[in-house]
Amino acid sequence: MYKTLQLIVVMFGISLAAQNVLAQGCVAVRHMSCAAGTGANATSMMRPGQWQVSSGFRSLYSHRHFVGTEYQEQRLINDTEVKNYSQGLDIGITYSVTDRLSVSVNIPLAMNVRDSKYEHYGNGTLAAPSPYFSTKSSGLGDIRVGANYWLFEPMKHLNGNVSLGLGVKAPTGNSNVQGDFHKLSKEGVEFIQTKAVDQSIQLGDGGWGVNVEIQGYQRILSKASFYYNAFYLFNPQNTNNTFNNILGDNVQNPITVKHSISDQFAARAGIAYALIPKAGIAVSFGGRIEGVPSEDILGKSEGFRRPGYIISVEPGVSYMNKHNTFALNVPIATSRNRTRSYSDLKYGGQGDAAFADYFISATYSHRF
Repeated sequence: MYKTLQLIVVMFGISLAAQNVLAQGCVAVRHMSCAAGTGANATSMMRPGQWQVSSGFRSLYSHRHFVGTEYQEQRLINDTEVKNYSQGLDIGITYSVTDRLSVSVNIPLAMNVRDSKYEHYGNGTLAAPSPYFSTKSSGLGDIRVGANYWLFEPMKHLNGNVSLGLGVKAPTGNSNVQGDFHKLSKEGVEFIQTKAVDQSIQLGDGGWGVNVEIQGYQRILSKASFYYNAFYLFNPQNTNNTFNNILGDNVQNPITVKHSISDQFAARAGIAYALIPKAGIAVSFGGRIEGVPSEDILGKSEGFRRPGYIISVEPGVSYMNKHNTFALNVPIATSRNRTRSYSDLKYGGQGDAAFADYFISATYSHRF
């Protein structure tokens, strides 16, 4: 009974760490979750030759504009907010090579809708407001393949363990999705211009990347464990072939002519508690940070990007039985920061970005 109780807490605590990264509105943190399974629920209790299939659904609505950490309330008052609606489905497959080593593939699918004014007629005025128009993207994102290794024998270290991960991200998502933009001629006649949709709803970033990851857990009470997870994606390529249309057709800044292939990061930590162990029900509470840095660690940092980060508190609940796990998390934003980009630092100024107040994340996995 004691080992069963431990197992529930450990499996739940790390299962939450499998939900890594989600696009946070205009800051283009792409759908790169570890839904394939990189935690104790996926590997530490799997025997050699076992498989696990996972699916993770995420949904958010971003519309809160920030410059730095300052909320731009006038965008709400003037009805000029940019509104991103994003839904993602991650399909993951994990194979346990040994008790400690697993390999996995994560296949992200996304559907995005972006409502704005400035990209079309313009924001207009309070006396003569412009209408909202939509651009969309849907399809396959950037697939990631990786391996994870537990530093200690899982069945002998139920009280705590650490997993290291290494993966490769392939540019399988379209980084040059085109959309129709409603424009007005000097005579006030509408015409349609087809060009790249905003970077925040592009399906991929157009480059090869390498990610490193660490996650683990430590039992601190009979029913509670501390869990943690950190993830960094290195994107050493500079820019892709997608032209930036944020400033219109005549972009003056040579750095931001094309979209940047930027790094991204995420980190999480918290406490998982076995609420009803016999029923396989657990709860958790923690914090998380995720975002895009202003400059990449490797390679150049040119191209258009909206760097920034979001800090959230993250309550969660899960149900688990022998072969199945279901987890629901709702990260709620406590701090949002649209930092200065490489171009901002070089030429001055600072753009804004829209963030979500919260998002919904639901994950289901089945082992066989």
